[in-house]
Amino acid sequence: MSAQPPFKKQHLLDPGFELTLRPMRYPQFYEMYRAAIRNTWTVEEVDFAPDVNDLKSKMSPAERHLVHRLIAFFATGDSIVSNNLVLNLYTHINAPEARMYLSRQLYEEALHVQFYLTLLDTYLPDPEERNRAFAAIENIPSIRRKAEFCFRWIDSVQDLKRLETRAQRRQFLLNLICFACCIEGLFFFAAFAYVYFLRSRGLLHGLASGTNWVFRDESGHMAFAFEAIRCVREEEPGLFDADMQGQVVEMLEEAIQCEIAFAEDVLGGGVAGISPRDMRQYLEYCADQRFAQLGMPRQYGASNPFDFMQLQDVQEVTNFFERRVSAYQVGVQGEVGFDEAF
Repeated sequence: MSAQPPFKKQHLLDPGFELTLRPMRYPQFYEMYRAAIRNTWTVEEVDFAPDVNDLKSKMSPAERHLVHRLIAFFATGDSIVSNNLVLNLYTHINAPEARMYLSRQLYEEALHVQFYLTLLDTYLPDPEERNRAFAAIENIPSIRRKAEFCFRWIDSVQDLKRLETRAQRRQFLLNLICFACCIEGLFFFAAFAYVYFLRSRGLLHGLASGTNWVFRDESGHMAFAFEAIRCVREEEPGLFDADMQGQVVEMLEEAIQCEIAFAEDVLGGGVAGISPRDMRQYLEYCADQRFAQLGMPRQYGASNPFDFMQLQDVQEVTNFFERRVSAYQVGVQGEVGFDEAF
């Protein structure tokens, strides 16, 4: 009887398209998929009626400008993430259980796009004003700058058909880090802070309630990305070297500069209670959290300047993967349990 060839351990970024779910190599991704399914929500559950009254009668022109700029960014932000997910992440993350999660994430990104589409249709009844918001990348410089930052990192891996070399895997890993740390971990977190600031003023509770669910989804997306990064670094320890760490520091600093330019636009009319300086401190605080999640030294030593971000429902979102959340969960039926041996 001939000897069997030695078993070759598969890695997360190995070229190919692994289809076998048993034995499951990365059960943590399957658990993330199941957790996401349990937290299904729909846009139809959000009541925007009180928001319309707030916009008409309770908000200053500067506050309305903040809202219009914010939803213009939202209208394109999740579509950019979806494009990177389909064109790059799904192509190169080679584990079927991880692709299950990415499939669920794509659904959630589409749901977010629907949520922001509904926001635009509700908040901007004038068709011309609404069309300008949808075309924000072309006609709002502060949003165009953020989009160009995103597109540059998407384009950096567009020609990679297979991750055959160490340099190609480094290139892909930087793209993954950019979307986890900068797009989802800074751009979206800053946007959520504006929403919760308005809620702390008693404004736009419909937007805030929907954002709770979006925030929870985005926390899951970040958790997946950071776990994928951890797995890649564990499987190829030399990949995340000092040179790459330097690139990551530069990347996050550029993202902060993009977001500060947006803050200066958003808050240009003067909104009492929040300033671009506050937002810079918050972004530096968030960036330090991202560095810590990557196992890197904190760069800024900033504290969170926003007390309103410590509200219980926000804490529930940010702690989503640290403890089980019962709110807004739906039942899941299935034969596979988390306690099953993989």
